[in-house]
Parts: sequence; structure tokens; C-alpha cells
Amino acid sequence: MTTQPVYASASLYVGDLVPEVTEAILYEVFKQVGPVATIKVCRDAVTRRSLGYAYVNYHNVVDAERAIDFINYKEIKGVPCRIMWSQRDPAMRKSNVGNIFIKNLDKNIDNKALYDTFATFGNILSCKVATDDHGNSKGFGFVHYDTQEAADLAIVKVNGKLLNGKKCFVGSFQAKKERFAEQSENEPKWTNIYVKHLDKSVDDDKLKEMFTPFGTVTSAVIMRDENGESKGFGFINFETNEAAKKAVEEMNDKELDGKQIYVGRAQKKSERERELKDMFQKIQKERQSKYQGVNLYVKNLDESITDEQLRQEFSHIGTITSAKVMSDDKGASKGFGFVCFSTPEEATKAVTEMNGKLIANKPAYVALAQRKEQRRMQLEAMHVQRQGGPVRMPGPGMVAPMYPVFYPPPGRGGFVAPVYPQGAPVAARGGRYPPRGGYGTPGGYAAPRGGRGGRGTRGGARGGAQQPGGAPGQYPMKYQINPNVRNQQVPVVPTVPATEPTALTPEDRKMMLGETLYPQIEASLKTQQKESLAGKITGMLLESLDQVELMQLLESTDALNKKIDEALDVLDAHTKTE
Repeated sequence: MTTQPVYASASLYVGDLVPEVTEAILYEVFKQVGPVATIKVCRDAVTRRSLGYAYVNYHNVVDAERAIDFINYKEIKGVPCRIMWSQRDPAMRKSNVGNIFIKNLDKNIDNKALYDTFATFGNILSCKVATDDHGNSKGFGFVHYDTQEAADLAIVKVNGKLLNGKKCFVGSFQAKKERFAEQSENEPKWTNIYVKHLDKSVDDDKLKEMFTPFGTVTSAVIMRDENGESKGFGFINFETNEAAKKAVEEMNDKELDGKQIYVGRAQKKSERERELKDMFQKIQKERQSKYQGVNLYVKNLDESITDEQLRQEFSHIGTITSAKVMSDDKGASKGFGFVCFSTPEEATKAVTEMNGKLIANKPAYVALAQRKEQRRMQLEAMHVQRQGGPVRMPGPGMVAPMYPVFYPPPGRGGFVAPVYPQGAPVAARGGRYPPRGGYGTPGGYAAPRGGRGGRGTRGGARGGAQQPGGAPGQYPMKYQINPNVRNQQVPVVPTVPATEPTALTPEDRKMMLGETLYPQIEASLKTQQKESLAGKITGMLLESLDQVELMQLLESTDALNKKIDEALDVLDAHTKTE
């Protein structure tokens, strides 16, 4: 008979329920041990979908005890339920008193097996094996006793003992906040080390024997696959931090069985991800700083133009450090490329002289390649203006958005206007803009169609026309097009796919973008036989880029491949440091 905690009522918590389980189904199950007072399946406030747990209240405590004894871990709709005493006091729920942590569990040990193992040491309030999204054990779990004495007894009796043939670790549970506090110390007292590149013949005993000379080893485990074969790496836990440090210093890069092994401090997944993210961002910033002001973007290139021809076209201006025509997976030109000069002065001169110049009978568009921050601010400004809102001006310390300027080709007359988002400040346009008697229509620009917010009419209007709601002299068109430049490209704002629900949160939108990016990243990595890294690289991009930048990657295979290469560099650099 289960001993009831002194603070418990006749109320039970029932967890691990599938969405199809209703109050009626639970009533039929729990009425078998006694009269049921109330049953409530907890549901989402909006969707009304089951949250996977419920509360069952009996009229008396004896019936509740009987339910725990006879129904706990019984299958409901094909899935074992998990029952424990309902604890409404949050202070008691969050208390670590009597809470223990068990790791290195065999994957076949489920909630019931864990409960049966530890129930002999005291009254269990809750017991759970951690599982993944598919219900498979993660190899660790938690048991919460009603007293600290029971928890201490379980630690003494089970720690280091074999459960289903695997030596498990049992210790006091430590909250995440406490673990992070320890990590923030200047010199964390770590004792666990990670060893890889081991020969498949190395087992637990041999691993322990290898590292015993450095200090007392509390555990040594070789990680194995489903077939029981060594994965070539393992973990050793020492009794002291000094012993662990000494082992790392003397054993790292040592040759063993013809292989050079790596030995280092065992890091948690969150630490590794944080390191990779920091390295990824650092490399990005270094590349941005290196190419800022010297890298040119060249588009409208003929498909026959090669890297060498592109370099020759710009070579008379100055020293070129690199010239690259971007191509697709089949090697065909995408019609654009990049030319990088040694100094900003040479790059500026190249923009002035080469923009609009004929290259293989096609006028080239040449401009400074923008950093992602500049592109983002410009796209945001254009997007806001499309929605009819005010353009956000940069505050102190912010970089003003750069509006691309179209330079006239050599030897051609006519006025060529800079491209400004609608509503850009008049001061930025150099006073009244555009000039009277310009181009495009007899009056200099197209007048808006009444009530349609700036769509032009055929006849146009003379100089004093204004957009509805605007001030006299303001430029009513969103973009000014130069008729003298062929194939002129007007920048557009990437839009969210029409299938995306507008009610989604930013996190949901990012997740959808990640699901769209993943197959493209995987396909790109297949050519390098590195498709196994697709998930990791997708996560790195989602972590380091915003939504606008992610949408740009979906629209440009070249930009995506560039980011993939950067991520591979980061992963490669991280591997080399290990």
C-alpha cells in the first residue's frame, strides 16, 4: 500500500495522457477503485486541445491511495499513464528536498521500472524518465521523495550499481539556475572529461585503467550504438578537479593504438551551442569588416562572362584581390558577381566609371556590396513605407540606411535620379524634388490616380501635383525609373509566403522558415557528402539571422550557399580546436 504524504489530499495528478483521453474515459478507469468526486482534463485556453494531464479527485484518501497502487502506469488508450499526489503548493513542487537525478539509464527502463526500483527506499511523490519527441528514453530521469532521508538512502544504495547491465549514476538533483551559477565562477570545479578517437577495442575497464594514474576515477563509460558496438568516444569522471585537469594536460593529442586521441573537459550541449554561435558571429563580423567599402556587387552580366574576364574588365582601375562570377549547381552563370579591390578609393572609382558600362554588349550595374545591417534597415524602411507608415529615422549611434544611386553611363545625357523610398526626408533629396520638366511624363512625373495612393495616370500632371495626404512638392512615386538604363532592377522587399498564417508568432515564423531551409541546406551539403550536418547548420542560421535575412536566403541560392560555407568554416575551426 502506498503511504500517503501528510500534506496530500484525495486529489491525484494523472500525466502522460494522449490527446484523445477525455473525462469520460478517465471516469471509467478510476471509478473501479472507488467513488470519484470530480475529473478535469487540462486543456489549451484557445484550441481546447488536451495538455496531456488531468486531475482526479476522490471523496476519501483511501481510494486515492488504491488508485496509485492499482492504476499507476496502466495503459490508457495504449499509453501508460503516470499518477502522483497532486501538490498545489508551488513552494513544495519547486523544492529540491528529496529530489534525485539518475543518469546512464538503459533505454529499456521506463517510468514503471524506475518507480519499482526506487520505491523500496521511501514514499515517491513523482518519478519520470526523460524522453524525446518520439517517446524514446534519453537515458536519465528523476525521482522525488517526500523526505530527504529517503533520497539520501537511495543515493547510497543505488549510485554506481548496475541497472539492466549498465552502471548508473545517482545524485542529488541540482536546479538549472544553480548549475549556471557554478558555471559562472571564474574557475569551475569540473571533474568530467570527454575522450574521442578511441579504438573500437577499448572498453569501460580499459578506459578506466588508462586514466587511473591521474587520480581516483568514479566512473568510466564507452558510448555504444544500438548493437552494442563502441562509438569511439567516452567519458571519465574523476573525484577531484585537479585529477581531471592533469588527465587533460597529459593525455590530449597522445597517440593510442595508432590514433591521436582528443581529451578535454566534457561540455554540456548548451555550452557547445553557445561556443559555436559565438564563433559563427565572430567570423561573420571579421569578414564584414575586411570587405567593407572595397567589395563591389556587379549584376546584369552576360552568361558568357568568366571570373577572369570580370577581373580584366575592372583591372585598369586598381588592384583587385578577388573577382568571382556566381554560378548555380550546374556551373551556369547567375548573371551577377563580386569584385573586391584593395582600397575603398579604388572601389568608389570603379562604381563611378563602370556602372552602366557595356560588358559583352550588356550595361552592367555596379554598386558597393552592402552589409546585412544596411540591407535590413533599407528593407525595413521600404516595408514600412509600403504599409503607409512613417519611415523610421536612425537614432544616435545607428547607421542611416543607404539608398542606392544609379549613375549615368559615360557619354549619355539626361537626369538620373537616386532611388528614395516614398516619404524620405526632403532634406535628403537636396530640396524640392524632382526638378520641374524632368523626365517620364510631360510634367516631370506621373500624378497619382485619385484615391489609389500614388498609382500613375497616362497623362500625368504638371509640376505642382501632390499625392493625396501629402505636402506640395513631395515626390509621389515610390521609385524613380531611369528610361535611359536598360534592364534596371528596382529593389523589392521579400514578402512572407502567402501560405503563412498572419497570426503566427515570430518564433513560429522562424520555425517555418527553418523547415523550408532545411531541405535546401541538405541538398547543398549532399554535393560535399556532409548532409548529416544539415540540422546543425539550419539551427545555427536560425539562431544568428533574423526573418528578413532568412527570407533572402530562400530567394537566393548563392546567398544560402555562402552562409552554409561560413557555417562549415565555423564547425571545422571548432573541430580543430578540440
